[in-house]
Parts: sequence; structure tokens; C-alpha cells
Amino acid sequence: MELDWFAPPLYSDAPSEKRSRLLAVLRQQMRDGASVNPAFRAFLDAQPLKLDQVRVLEELPFLPVSIFKRVDPLCFLPGDLIYRVLESSATSGQQPSRIAIDRATAKLMSRGVTSIISDFIGLHRRPYLIIDRPPTNDRQSAANARTAAIQGLMGFATEICYALRPAKPGEESDADPDGSVLDAEAVEAFCGKNHASDIVAYGFTYVVYLHLGGGIESSRMALERMRARVGHALLPRACILHSGGWKKLLHLSVDKEIFNQRVSAALGTPVSSVIDYYGMVEQLGVVYPDCPAGNKHAPRFAQVVLRKPLDWSACKEGDVGLIQVLSALSPSFPGQSLLTEDLGLMVHEDGCPCGRRGIAFRFAGRVPKAEVRGCSDVQHRRLP
Repeated sequence: MELDWFAPPLYSDAPSEKRSRLLAVLRQQMRDGASVNPAFRAFLDAQPLKLDQVRVLEELPFLPVSIFKRVDPLCFLPGDLIYRVLESSATSGQQPSRIAIDRATAKLMSRGVTSIISDFIGLHRRPYLIIDRPPTNDRQSAANARTAAIQGLMGFATEICYALRPAKPGEESDADPDGSVLDAEAVEAFCGKNHASDIVAYGFTYVVYLHLGGGIESSRMALERMRARVGHALLPRACILHSGGWKKLLHLSVDKEIFNQRVSAALGTPVSSVIDYYGMVEQLGVVYPDCPAGNKHAPRFAQVVLRKPLDWSACKEGDVGLIQVLSALSPSFPGQSLLTEDLGLMVHEDGCPCGRRGIAFRFAGRVPKAEVRGCSDVQHRRLP
């Protein structure tokens, strides 16, 4: 992996140049994987177009993401080189996805996320407001997954404030499903100290909506009281990142526009500073934040192909198709080319108003009747 692949600007490469470089890396990683994993070699051998005959990214064979829902993670590593097994949180009663990585892959993934987020919010460190409660040993696996996702932004923090706390006796009716309530005292102190500062805030989409978007009445009223006391916006320079999917908000009739308006109003930050990003454990290290135009883009070391469900052909502008994700950050497992169970809208093949080159797309929902995944919830299990 060339180190300059992480250097800014991350989205400036000419599409043809990027595709050529990425294809060469992905083909080599797939060859290397086939040399050590017989199952993956058999998969490649069964393809009508052999790997050496592939000339464009769209011709690369793809695995379904469901292939990772195995007890033994599918990987390209001998057991003694496995550094961590990463699991999606999944949904209750469903099998999580599991991927195995070595130390080199872990480093690539960390650099990938850092370089992407830096492109959207800048490199400088700033106070970090976490829309969650502090981790404890007795929390459920989904909460531990949230903790792991939260830690991905710790490198941007000069100080940390958890916006939520466990509900006390008598507060259960005001709590979210995880048993958390807004820690009004901590949040007000943080806002008072950092009102004029650049802030980064992060939380899972549903949790952010409950506590900042008016989903829980007690949280909404607490924020109203704070604004009344200070007489101005609480955090006008905050950048609010969130991820984790929208399914839990569908029954509340909350779309992205409503979500952004309510969350921005809660802290007094511009609507454009509320940034949703798409990601998954099967392509850890690559996330797709919304640009100012509302579109998502693939960085230098990744690509997205949208495929029509009937014939698997690549979508053109204006088409909706299944999202295929490609990444050069997974040399330890077959994450180079994966077909997801998500739908995307192709907005531009190039020329987004934000200035980022290449494909611009928007998340358009789940495939009907597809299994609900744990989105970008990730928990880490370090092997002995």
C-alpha cells in the first residue's frame, strides 16, 4: 500500500487514474488471498472471467456481505497472525458479520478513517462531545460496538464529554432504550466552556435523534432550558457526525431533512454541519460522509459501483441499484469487492458541486426483505 494514498486531497484524483491504480492493487490482493485460502481460490476459479482478464473495476468478481456471517471468519491469515476479530453488532437474534485482521490491516484501517474524516472536518484537534454515555463493563454488546465506533474519533479530541448518563431510579420513563438520559449538567458545562470553539460531536443516528432531535421530551426540554439560560446558541461551531442507519426512525416519519433541521436547532449549528456517513464492518476503514451537496464519495483507496438488480449492469446517473463496495484496505480478508444489501442512487459519475471527483451517490435504503444488519456498529475482540 503506497503511503501517498492517504495524503490530502483525498478525492482529487482523475477518475481514470484512480480506477487504474485501484484495479492493480485489488487484483494483486485477490491473487495473494487465493494463494493462501482454498475457498477463495475456488471462488475465483469458478468465475467466467478470470482475474488476469479483468480490465476494469466493474469486472471484478464480488462476494455477498453475508459470506462473513460465519463462526470462523473468512480470511487470508494463518491463525497465529490474526490480531483481532471484528464483529458487527447485528440485530438481536441474528448472526453478526466477523472479519479477521492482522496488525498491518488494522493500521491501514485506522489511517483510512482518519484521512477521510480529516477531509471533511479538518486536521486540527478540538473538544469532542460524545452523544452516548461512558462505557462500562456490564453494557450489552451493541453498546460495546458503539464504544468502539466512538473511539475512532478520539484522535481528533482535545477533551471529551459524554452527553448521556445512566438513568437514576425514577428517571426510567425519560430514558432511551439503552437506559440513558441526557446529562444536562455535563452538557451545559461543556457548552459554556467551548461555546466559541470548533467542536466535533458524534453519536449513532437513532441516539442522536432521541436526545438532540426531540425524540425524548425530557432531553428536548433540558436543551431548551440551557438555551434560555445562556441566551444564545449552545455550540454554533459544532460539526455533528452520526452513523448507524435510519431504520429505527422510519416509523417516526423522520427523514434526513427533518433530522438535520432538528439536530442543528438543538445546538445552534448550521444544518450543513450535521453529517451522516455510511459504513460497515465488512469494509472497515472506509466511511462515506455526506458532502455539502448531500452526496457521498469514494476516497482514493476505495470505489463504489451501483448495480441494477435484474442484470447486474452498472447504473448510470439517476439510476438506483445495489451498492457494491471496493476497498484496498483489507489485505487480510476478502473485502476487496463486496455486494451489499443496500440500495444507492447514482447522482453524478463525476462533477459534484463540492469539488470531490468521481462517483457521487446517495444511500437509498435497504433491499426489501434483506436482513437488517448492525450497520457500522463494531465491537473488537482481541484474541489471546
